[in-house]
Amino acid sequence: MDLYVMFLAVVVFFAVVLIVKGIITVHQAQVVIVERFGKFHGVLYPGINWIIPMMDKAHIMEWRNSREYMDASGRTRVVPYLEMRNVIDLRETVYDFPRQSVITKDNATIEISAVLYFQITDPIKAAYEVESLPQAIEKLTQTTLRNIFGELELDQTYTARENINSKLLVTLDNAANKWGVKVNRVELQDIIPPAAIREAMEKQMKAERDRRATVTEAEGLKTSQILKAEAVREAEIKKAEGLKQAAILQAEGIAEAKIKVANAEAEAVKIIASGIGQSANPASYQVSLKYIEALTKMTDGKDNKIIYMPYEASNVLGAVAAIKDLTGGAPQTK
Repeated sequence: MDLYVMFLAVVVFFAVVLIVKGIITVHQAQVVIVERFGKFHGVLYPGINWIIPMMDKAHIMEWRNSREYMDASGRTRVVPYLEMRNVIDLRETVYDFPRQSVITKDNATIEISAVLYFQITDPIKAAYEVESLPQAIEKLTQTTLRNIFGELELDQTYTARENINSKLLVTLDNAANKWGVKVNRVELQDIIPPAAIREAMEKQMKAERDRRATVTEAEGLKTSQILKAEAVREAEIKKAEGLKQAAILQAEGIAEAKIKVANAEAEAVKIIASGIGQSANPASYQVSLKYIEALTKMTDGKDNKIIYMPYEASNVLGAVAAIKDLTGGAPQTK
């Protein structure tokens, strides 16, 4: 009886141990691949699962992890390392690859670093189609980067970053598809040329900035000179227009003055003619006055003068006679 109880207790104990050892808890967004006697048996999904100990075993695969440390200069550095896991994470994973040297089409050696975002879509392929998934992805990324940068010149690597990311994404996604991996994004972090090339690029950029500054200064001076010339031209035009307007106004004033004087003289002659009578000719009277004034200027002076008058002057004398009749005597001449 005692042996039976002891045997029963041993059986219960081993049953409890088997049950405890056979319970596997899988977290959300993770799966576990189970092998029975080394052969694929099934996939355990999130929740409580049970396997048969000693017959079933979780498949162990390499996984890439990283840790941070502080170097001698005080900078934080990330060191990747591989670890063994019996679970497969289905969430998007980020691989930050260390810097590597690549050679461009024009034989310039530069250092680049990239960040890869991928996600396992088929855990069975990820476990059995490739020996080490992290190393395969890393080496594939490095070789693809070398091939892409080998087709570009150094200057193109700084302006074609989007094209490089697109080509890298397409190549990696197509290659990693058979591993059950979906590559979502690839980003280039740094493109670092050698020190000599950086110095030459800095000199080139400085020369380009100096050239732009010189061109901008020359364009500003040119614009300033043009504006000054236009201002002088506008001032001269305004001045000429002012002089023209002044001359026109002055001429119009003189013309109006002469017209008013002529009108006044004409009015005076009409008044005189009306006082003389109908027989008097105003025009002859006016001509006679002008003739008398001319004779007065001709005979003005201390010396004796002899004046020869043409025969036609008798007509003028007739006009003088008319004045005599008007004034009651002959005009006095020297």
